[in-house]
Amino acid sequence: MSEEDERLSADPAAKLSLSQPQSTKSSPSASPQLGRKTTEASPNYVVKKRDSEDTIAPLATSSSSSDPPLLEGELLNYTAPDITYLDHFEGAQIGTLYITDYKLYFKSSKSQDNPLILDVPLGAISHVEKMGRSRAKGENAYGLQVFCKDLRVLTFASKQESHARRGVYDRLQIVAFPVNYGKNVFAFNYKAAFKEDGWKVFNIEDELKRLGVGSDNVPWRLCYVNKNYSICETYPPIFSVPSNCDDHMIEVVSQFRSKGRLPVLSWLHPVTHASITRSSQPLMGAKFRRCTEDEGYIQNIQKANKSCSKLYILDARPKINAMANVPMGGGYESEEVYTNMDFSFLNIENIHVMRESLAKLQDVCFPDVDDQKWFTNLESTHWLDNIKAVMTGAVKLSSLAMLMLDSYYRTIRGFEVLIEKEWVSFGHKFNQRIGHGDRNHGDDQRAPIFLQFIDCVWQISNQYPYAFEFNELFLVMILDHLYSCLFGTFLSNCEKSRSETNLREKTVSLWSFMNSQIDVYKNPLYSAENPSIVLTPSASIRRLQLWHGYYLRWNPRMKPQESEQERCKQLKKMISLIKERCNHLEQQQNGQPETVAAVV
Repeated sequence: MSEEDERLSADPAAKLSLSQPQSTKSSPSASPQLGRKTTEASPNYVVKKRDSEDTIAPLATSSSSSDPPLLEGELLNYTAPDITYLDHFEGAQIGTLYITDYKLYFKSSKSQDNPLILDVPLGAISHVEKMGRSRAKGENAYGLQVFCKDLRVLTFASKQESHARRGVYDRLQIVAFPVNYGKNVFAFNYKAAFKEDGWKVFNIEDELKRLGVGSDNVPWRLCYVNKNYSICETYPPIFSVPSNCDDHMIEVVSQFRSKGRLPVLSWLHPVTHASITRSSQPLMGAKFRRCTEDEGYIQNIQKANKSCSKLYILDARPKINAMANVPMGGGYESEEVYTNMDFSFLNIENIHVMRESLAKLQDVCFPDVDDQKWFTNLESTHWLDNIKAVMTGAVKLSSLAMLMLDSYYRTIRGFEVLIEKEWVSFGHKFNQRIGHGDRNHGDDQRAPIFLQFIDCVWQISNQYPYAFEFNELFLVMILDHLYSCLFGTFLSNCEKSRSETNLREKTVSLWSFMNSQIDVYKNPLYSAENPSIVLTPSASIRRLQLWHGYYLRWNPRMKPQESEQERCKQLKKMISLIKERCNHLEQQQNGQPETVAAVV
């Protein structure tokens, strides 16, 4: 296998070596949203509500109050009146369906004061199927079904004589899947300006220097040999390697690793210099080829930590999968060849198993939730079993291990850096795994790898509610925009491709939008008093939970009476009042004149 099958921040073939020791302001949702009328919350963002749920969305402008709200650069493509949306929970809703070059937008006509609004980014659409034949009988038996990547299935009915189905279907095929027509997704047309440039959140050289690389007595150096992506197209142009390894050795080692993905530094302990490195599998093949430079390079990683006597190499794949790759030129590190090494397989299933598990979870969560067979149905999906496997391995794998070890990555900006570094910069193939703008929903390379990572982050934050600066909404918004194609952050497969298309110059970063309203995503329970704490979450199936706030959010019967956003607002007020009271008591004790603290 190659990096094409990466798990979390690496692929199942990857090894992670651990050295221990227009004028009217309106509110279209950038997130897939089903809601009622919208209310402007601030000049920078709007809040859409349904059943006490708030969803933050970029501000929009519309040329007319009767038009669908349009984002900067968004154009209306198609309008279909007299369409029936078959809402599973509220019944049939007659209204108008609009299709722009960014979203599918439905607005019911039954109530002008409180219409039902459906706002779905085209990027979130997996595929569209026709429902009913031309002679189909029965009310609402003729129309379309829209299958979404966020687990929803939306059903629209139309009258046969109106020929609306053909128009909607044909238009969706063009605008929802522009890649198949040689066009770009909407992110390249989005022209919004934010007060912060999210592309400046992450700089690989700055992050490596934050870890201590380049400092005195730190046995790691910056390496620029890949500045033109000459040795590895899926790695960033700058990475870190052991100081005593010259560029010639780097080039030789890269040739012995799948896709040139040689072991490079992911994280470094500031005191002990214990390290986490990442790589793909060695190209040993059926003849069990050896590479002296690769063996020496691995030893240099171990020697970079003077207190380390053994190097732990972890292969995310099941052993049987690794063995199957040997005849095809792949392999794994043999303890007979690589000395002072402890090697183990983590047995994380491949992308095909994970994709099938998510499909089963979708059937369980939407549209009906069977209360009587809920636990049986959930168990049959094996979704939590797979999350358990990922979390068990995550104690030793890149992204989640770094999240547990380094409190910086548990802050909002630190988490953005973690995603940019371990996922974006190091070549997670977002285009291929998500299928941005591609109608081939049956592609066997599609996989919910990044979704599982965010799910694991939520699981850990659920066990350590005081350790994370960000809240649940922050994670949900990241996943929504993983699919939306509104921002450039999750587009393309690697840094080389982004550089060739000038993606950062032509699109807006997700972090520009989110950091412009950063208070919305802050966890009021967050405590930064002990930054050195290491998290040790339990991966026991008894501690893991299905993430209701994401997988069941489209079912109004499953939503809490009070949204997380509302709870956060109340907690912030309570914390402010407590601080004010403490300040008042302290001043009384010290005999100082009282001051009044504002409640925010």
